[in-house]
Amino acid sequence: MTTGSPGTSDKRRAFRELHLSGCFVIPNPWDIGTAKYLQELGFKALATTSSGFAWSQGLPDSKLSRDQALAHFESLVDATDLPVNADFESGYAKNTSDLAENVSLAVRTGIAGLSIEDSTGAADRPLHDIDTAVDRIRTARRAIDKAGGDALLVGRAECYLVGRPDLTETIVRLQAYSAAGADCLYAPGLKTRQDIAAVIAAVAPKPVNLLIGSAGGLTLDEVAALGVRRVSVGGALARSAWGAFMRAAQMIALEGKFDGFKDAACGAALDEFFHSL
Repeated sequence: MTTGSPGTSDKRRAFRELHLSGCFVIPNPWDIGTAKYLQELGFKALATTSSGFAWSQGLPDSKLSRDQALAHFESLVDATDLPVNADFESGYAKNTSDLAENVSLAVRTGIAGLSIEDSTGAADRPLHDIDTAVDRIRTARRAIDKAGGDALLVGRAECYLVGRPDLTETIVRLQAYSAAGADCLYAPGLKTRQDIAAVIAAVAPKPVNLLIGSAGGLTLDEVAALGVRRVSVGGALARSAWGAFMRAAQMIALEGKFDGFKDAACGAALDEFFHSL
């Protein structure tokens, strides 16, 4: 950060204020360079992407260690003046005592918010039962409050991502997470106007985060009109970068052609951008 940059409390205050009205985009960088570029474009906040960062480390999503995630949070917080929301997956903990410790460690990195999801990672039982999931949100809430209470807690219902696209169950879970202390609610996988509107109405006045990770869907103006408060893109920016890289590399390997470089960013422009920071 530059001299005179906002401190942790300032970032967290600004982050909470963003959720009070309107709709904002919280894009997901996966390293310091992408975080700095997104800040320069004028975005007001950033969110980490567990998948994007994992791929950059040669790992599949959900295979990062807790310490890798914490170091990544700290590097992005230090690199930007913007509030950073942490994708903390399921808290890297199977029990609530470990969850409380891990949330406390995450808060100490300077993040402005973090999300806790209700997935288990087990194929035969992809979601925690609702009582366990609620207890985990309560635990995260207490850990944040003990650390000062100004970091924002996002409760995630993963139903649609684990093959249980049940709107009723999703709403019941999000309402329970709201009551347990989540400040913002998030159900990745929602697509239709009807489902999005139903979730927003069910958890009002708490803000809802919507994931838009593919082309051709609703526009920002359209989701804002539905009442969405913030939009994240998950690993979509990282996947876009990987898509361009893979196409160019495969063209060289399979065809001996270098045409994949035609849309490459200008090296001099990148040098100039990072030199100006």
